[in-house]
Amino acid sequence: MIESLNGIHETVDYRGDFKVRVFLNREDEDYPQHWHTDTEIIMPVENSYKAVIDEKTYHLNVNDIIIVPPCEMHSLIAPSTGSRIIVQFDCTMLYSLNGFTSVFHMFHPCVTVTPSAMPEIHRELSSVLHEIKSEYFSTLPLREASVYSLLIRFFTILGRNCIHGNEKLSDLKNQKHLQYINLFFNVCNYINEHCTENIKLDDIASTAGFSKFHFTRLFKQIMNISCYDYLINRRLMEAEKLLVQPELSIMQVALKSGFSSLATFNRLFKTKKHCTPTEYR
Repeated sequence: MIESLNGIHETVDYRGDFKVRVFLNREDEDYPQHWHTDTEIIMPVENSYKAVIDEKTYHLNVNDIIIVPPCEMHSLIAPSTGSRIIVQFDCTMLYSLNGFTSVFHMFHPCVTVTPSAMPEIHRELSSVLHEIKSEYFSTLPLREASVYSLLIRFFTILGRNCIHGNEKLSDLKNQKHLQYINLFFNVCNYINEHCTENIKLDDIASTAGFSKFHFTRLFKQIMNISCYDYLINRRLMEAEKLLVQPELSIMQVALKSGFSSLATFNRLFKTKKHCTPTEYR
């Protein structure tokens, strides 16, 4: 299934402008540690499957679903027999939709959806995946539009569950819930656009209209990640894109990504990716 692998970097061959690949994968081949800038969805349909992400092994039973976000180092281990639906797509096509970039950051290092843990959402997501497979391999007109719309449906269901399923939101007043979600999505969009600049937590809190203390508490409750970690993750994502440009030095990558020093960049990068920027390159 891996068609283009340069070291540990996989480049997905989309074969045209349709930035989605769907496989009914029956190979008994293991895929070594690799990463790609695309989102990957895996659901075994016959026999089990294993994924190793961020040094943790996820055992997938039939119909379990795992979503691997962009730039996560992972390996896949197959049984001797079996099959699984695998979807790879360029998630940047969803980033232009308000809120999707912020939602994708809630998926790191991965998200698993199982029939036992989340029966209602699993039924919906499983059904959508089967529809994506059917549309992808069909010859119907507008099949690409249909697949894109189903992917939006898939991640809308998943994103809403990640937000509304957060029990930490229970102490927020119900009438404020949606207001807070929309506000903090806008905050995340602001961070996404300015992450390479010298933005401070005080400035972000002030922009949102909160004190620093109140802002940091609400951000963590709603986004399930601290504002500081969200900002660092965004900067590291920018660094990953820049590291593939050989003409840039590691120092230049650090500065262009928003880090104030090479030492800080190296330390945070290694903590997140388990290798130095030079090794990653």
